[in-house]
Amino acid sequence: MAATTRTNWAGNVTYRASALARPTSVADLQQLVAATPRLTALGSTHSFNEIADTDAVQVTLTDMPPVVDVDTDRRVVRVAAGMTHARVASGLEARGWALANLASLPHISVAGAVATGTHGSGVRNPSLAQAVVGLEVVRASGSLDRVDASTPDGALDAHRVALGALGVVTAVELAIEPTFRVATTVHLDLPWDAVLAHFDAVMSDAYSVSLFTSFDDRGARQVWTKHRVDDPAPAVDLVALGARRADGPVHPGENDPAGVTEQGGVPGPWAERLPHFRSSFTPSTGAEIQAEYLIPAAHAGAALEALRPLEPLFRPILIAAEVRTIAADTAWLAPSSERQSVGVHFTFRRDAAAVAAAVERIEEVLAPFDPRPHWGKVSAAGVDRLHEAYPRLDDFAALARDLDPAGRFRNAFLARVLS
Repeated sequence: MAATTRTNWAGNVTYRASALARPTSVADLQQLVAATPRLTALGSTHSFNEIADTDAVQVTLTDMPPVVDVDTDRRVVRVAAGMTHARVASGLEARGWALANLASLPHISVAGAVATGTHGSGVRNPSLAQAVVGLEVVRASGSLDRVDASTPDGALDAHRVALGALGVVTAVELAIEPTFRVATTVHLDLPWDAVLAHFDAVMSDAYSVSLFTSFDDRGARQVWTKHRVDDPAPAVDLVALGARRADGPVHPGENDPAGVTEQGGVPGPWAERLPHFRSSFTPSTGAEIQAEYLIPAAHAGAALEALRPLEPLFRPILIAAEVRTIAADTAWLAPSSERQSVGVHFTFRRDAAAVAAAVERIEEVLAPFDPRPHWGKVSAAGVDRLHEAYPRLDDFAALARDLDPAGRFRNAFLARVLS
């Protein structure tokens, strides 16, 4: 192990870890965990808060052997936890299989995305954690456990979004389906009146839909419609509602559109369309800070209306806000747990003080709509608010104490959240 001064992907968090461990096998990891008083698993560093920070040892699984084992009879793939979705997706596509959904960035690790409740978009698509049918996890004692639907007391749903508190996940089993093709079409400047009057119809008109806005008078300045070619054709005419079809590729933020996945209605493999960004390019903007809140879908229109007056506050710092739908899932700590949800995601410039002020105002405005902050993004929510937002958080905290009584996996973030 060596000293490290690594930062997270966006550069807004400097890790305080005394060392970064790089085990090359599950056996090495088991020995490391058993011998280390405190350690925290580090995914692909795409979190924007201190969830992966520690003043002790960080451990990364990027040096572990890659695994993409397809069980065609069960329609399940077993993957090494530290692999990125891009690597898993290419391996599945080569075998004629697919995941039902992906996040907008394929660069993130499978286990890290699952652990924080990351999601894609689509009224039929729950968070990525819902695809998990089994996990292999190294416990605080160094033992290796398997968790699946047969494990008692709802353990699988407790482990699907586990924040790194229950152990270090080494392998994940994910539900798969036969490969499919998707075509992405982008429309520009859908007026606010149309967004609010036809929100449900627009968001359910394709397999995956994203609205990008700055909350200014342009309304939804971009509408990304991702249509599965084996589904019925979209029925909503966005041009008739006041939008115009993009005449070339567009980036949702400020980068070169060469970095986005192909648009223009050209069908392609799921792995090359469901993400917004190509895995070979720097995703999104880079030097940024993100926040996101999931609210019950029934409140979407009212919540968007409530946020619009904050546009002057957003103007100097907001790169883009994205609105997506997420189906209900069963993971205890998923932001979309047990409720159909709409996510409002903010990508801000890397100005920590200004973002902190904006986040406080966002949470005040969204308070009547029972928002759940994304576990991997910045938030002003205190412990009481988190326990209100996540009804199973007390149960999860009790489970974490049972499985890790000495706090081997506890860091400052978990100590606060699970208190």
